[in-house]
Amino acid sequence: MAVAVRGGRGGGSALRNFFSYRIFVSAMFTLLFLATLSALFSSHHDSTTGNAYVHRSFVARSSDPLKTRLGLIHKQANDHIALVNAYAAYARKLKLEISKQLKMFEDLAQNFSDLQSKENYRTNLFDTDGPLDDDSLKQFEKEVKDKVKFTRLLIADSKESYDNQLKIQKLKDTIFAVNELFVKAKKNGHFASLIAAKSTPKSLHCLAMRLMEERISHPEKYRDEDPEPEFEDPTLYHYAIFSDNVIAVSVVVNSVIKNAEEPWKHVFHVVTDRMNLAAMKVWFKMRPIQQAHIEIKSIEDFTFLTSSYVPVLKQLESAKLQNFYFQNNAENATKDVNNMKFKNPKYLSMLNHLRFYLPEMYPTLHRILFLDDDVVVQKDLTALWTIDLDGKVNGAVETCFGSFHRYAQYLNFSHPLVREKFNPKACAWAFGMNIFDLDAWRREKCTEQYHYWQNLNEDRTLWKLGTLPAGLMTFYSKTKSLDKSWHVLGLGYNPSVSMDEIHKAAVIHYNGDMKPWLDIALNQYKELWTKYIDSEMEFVQMCNFGV
Repeated sequence: MAVAVRGGRGGGSALRNFFSYRIFVSAMFTLLFLATLSALFSSHHDSTTGNAYVHRSFVARSSDPLKTRLGLIHKQANDHIALVNAYAAYARKLKLEISKQLKMFEDLAQNFSDLQSKENYRTNLFDTDGPLDDDSLKQFEKEVKDKVKFTRLLIADSKESYDNQLKIQKLKDTIFAVNELFVKAKKNGHFASLIAAKSTPKSLHCLAMRLMEERISHPEKYRDEDPEPEFEDPTLYHYAIFSDNVIAVSVVVNSVIKNAEEPWKHVFHVVTDRMNLAAMKVWFKMRPIQQAHIEIKSIEDFTFLTSSYVPVLKQLESAKLQNFYFQNNAENATKDVNNMKFKNPKYLSMLNHLRFYLPEMYPTLHRILFLDDDVVVQKDLTALWTIDLDGKVNGAVETCFGSFHRYAQYLNFSHPLVREKFNPKACAWAFGMNIFDLDAWRREKCTEQYHYWQNLNEDRTLWKLGTLPAGLMTFYSKTKSLDKSWHVLGLGYNPSVSMDEIHKAAVIHYNGDMKPWLDIALNQYKELWTKYIDSEMEFVQMCNFGV
């Protein structure tokens, strides 16, 4: 019995504990529910009609089915307000501010808002705490549905047009973005091309070093010899080539001789800088041109070329000019490709300006043919020495066609002196293959004219860069036009030069950045140059010229 009594007491205690736990849980839920109701009832009353209704208490709305219906109508109206505002935004984006559709969308949005603000609806539906007026609700629902119907008809009518307009606008945006990328890529490509064009290829550097090594290793084989009498013989055919590129000069000389009918009558006057003089001499000593005569000198051999006489040398001593050409502006150069082009110091190199001193460099000669180092000769040129220049100084091929390559393209005609002295429509001509009458040059004092213009252009106000503008001014009205078949240009930049035109030409010119000895050369023209390379020369093979 004692055991049973104890067991009964234990069972009663467990029961009491169970009921105490349930009472505690019920009390907690009751408190939580009361707190929720308190929060709902204590929420502030919004001043606007729509928000006032949204913030009605849950109890009030659930107790009146009309209020639930009003909430759905109110939501439908607000949804369509958002929809017409979205289409109005599209219209503005598509620049349709003056269109009737935009005005209608804006009016619709306003009408929806005005409808909910009417005194009757605000009093009987939105601002009342009592039961809603059924007639007012029906009238409000009817007006909302009418406006919704009109809105949907308007949207359906304009949707296709708007979608097309948006597609067109997106297409325009895409085209603009692609064009921006294209311009940027083109600019970067041009910049990279300029760097490649102005840099010395590894093969050229290798060749110069090999030739110098040969000169140092065998000095007895490369002693200077006495000048040949042919160097000053005016009855022979004389050429002037000014370059620091050994392989390029060898191609010019080879191409002339291989196409000459009487190679022993041709004399080449090669002038280079002091750095490349030994390499140039070793090349032509190792690979002599049979029968032809080659004179190799450096700029320093012409002692009259001093800064007191030569404007370019004097200008190079100017701190202002040195800053312009040589200070490090890499960041600005990448932003402006033309800036890099204009600031290339090669345009002040004496090798480029030697062409204006031919009568003084070769005082015994009457005529001389000037050739750039980026040309290839394809025919015998001796007829150039017998062409009647009509008393003119310079015989050259004109390069103008239409409005292109006329004086206005090269000179600054906003400068009063240029405007006074020159005709902007005058036809330009090409440097690169020019037959000069040195007697007429001396008579016309062309070097003095060149000095005059070069001194005036120290601040680069007459022309931007290069020797061609200076030549156009110096030999203005003193140039005889030659037949175009003598000199075909553009092989260094124009992939569309006709092969028929090239094959008929006496001289082809790789003017432009894509020189034939560079990797960026135009492949369709490269073989015309490489076939004149002396590929059997051991250093050419060692330096991998790719021939």
